[in-house]
Amino acid sequence: MIRRYLFASLLACCLVSSAGATGYGCARAYSLALHEHGLLYTMATDTGIDKDVADELIRRSGCKVIVNVMPRARIWQLIESGALDFSLSGITNPEREKFASFAWYFSNKYYLLVRKDSGVGTHADFERNARLQLGVIRSFRYSESANRLVDSLYQANRVSQAGGLEPLYQALMLNHIQGMIIEPFDYPALDEKRIREASSIIAFNDPPVLHGLIMSKTALSPEEQERWRALLSEMRKDGTIRRIFEKYFKPEMAMNMVNFPGGK
Repeated sequence: MIRRYLFASLLACCLVSSAGATGYGCARAYSLALHEHGLLYTMATDTGIDKDVADELIRRSGCKVIVNVMPRARIWQLIESGALDFSLSGITNPEREKFASFAWYFSNKYYLLVRKDSGVGTHADFERNARLQLGVIRSFRYSESANRLVDSLYQANRVSQAGGLEPLYQALMLNHIQGMIIEPFDYPALDEKRIREASSIIAFNDPPVLHGLIMSKTALSPEEQERWRALLSEMRKDGTIRRIFEKYFKPEMAMNMVNFPGGK
């Protein structure tokens, strides 16, 4: 796993378009990090929603942007320090608001995936059973109820953390953990017969959570942040974001994810 992420961090594809670079105000080369997460990005195929969004942002801006792949926890550290300009599909909280700003482009709900043999029918069932362990991706936050469950179990030493989804699925199948939190980008894995037959899904009854382009307040001026926010807003208005999501989801689900109240 360590070797994999070292390789990923060294795997930089420099995407350059000279046309319009001066007009857009690209004073320097920018940096953007992707993270592996189901349909958002898969390094093995170099494909995913976030990759498509990044490519379009780069094409439209005309800026030179160096794209790397790294773990989510490392991304947040670099965003905070100013060593990284951008990442994608981030959600906010009061702590992150101190060092990052966001340009929203989709929203989604979260679900608790549990082993069928755990005897769990509700989130409360899972929380009450002290023998059950929850698996989460390191540095990930979720919806309000999901975060409350994670925080409660963390205090009871009942949370196992991993760098990505695959180790969590493996731990679930080995019964090292009995539950994990998932979102729509993780659905393809549930098509695997062994996972589908061994698990069930319990929805969190929270509103959808906004996800967006993450911008480092340390690295980017307020004026730069607003230009990138406006660029992403144009992509939403002209249907580009919806068309990207329709590559990965059925049209109705794609529409529900990219149409959210007041998001700009």
